[in-house]
Amino acid sequence: MEVMTGRELGRHIIAEFIGCPPSVLDDIEVLKEELVKAAEIAGATVLGDAFHKFKPYGVTGVVIVGESHLSIHTWPEYGYAALDIFTCGNHVDPWKAYEVLKEVLKPKYVSVMELRRGVDVGIRNRQ
Repeated sequence: MEVMTGRELGRHIIAEFIGCPPSVLDDIEVLKEELVKAAEIAGATVLGDAFHKFKPYGVTGVVIVGESHLSIHTWPEYGYAALDIFTCGNHVDPWKAYEVLKEVLKPKYVSVMELRRGVDVGIRNRQ
């Protein structure tokens, strides 16, 4: 887990969780609670959230933080969840949020990548 170097504006983790228990992926209350907890453990400032339960199944949700957002979209029928964890600033560690969500969703397989957002934008803007 690497700390931001200050040369980027934010860090964006994009993850696919495959083989998750469908019951967890379809539980809006658990997902909301765990995304908020993940944001807090990462050091983010929770400002609000919005979640929606689809019929017959599936959940989409976002936790808005002062440093950006955490979002989830689930397909319980496939055991699949798509996650975005986007944080700005030096005091938030998005990988801590990722670990909380991985523990809760218990995927059998994971595909994850981190994008550095706004790399050197301040330096380039001054040229």
